[in-house]
Amino acid sequence: MGCLGNMLWFIFGGFLSGFSWCLAGLLWCVTIVGIPIGVQCFKFAALSFFPFGKEVRYGGGAVSLLLNILWLIFSGLPLALESAIMGCLLCVTIVGIPFGLQHFKLAKLALMPFGAEVY
Repeated sequence: MGCLGNMLWFIFGGFLSGFSWCLAGLLWCVTIVGIPIGVQCFKFAALSFFPFGKEVRYGGGAVSLLLNILWLIFSGLPLALESAIMGCLLCVTIVGIPFGLQHFKLAKLALMPFGAEVY
């Protein structure tokens, strides 16, 4: 299911979600201070392109908390809103529920990306 799900995901909306993460990463990489945040965006863009079969675990410390607050103010809300809205739209149909759940996973990640690890 993972390979088929990832192919369907990429064709029917995963490209848009991953492109949003790439755009956020490019905007963060414009400044020297934002490069570590931009690199994190590119890592999560790869997850956003192909999310099936991957799990996100959250952890972190004080530095992760500070970066998450900075991220939430500048980039996190638009990405989380995009994923949450698309997740709600996909969950309207029975066929779209697995894809909607992946969008909810990405919405949570968009709110707290630092301290998160993808397995």
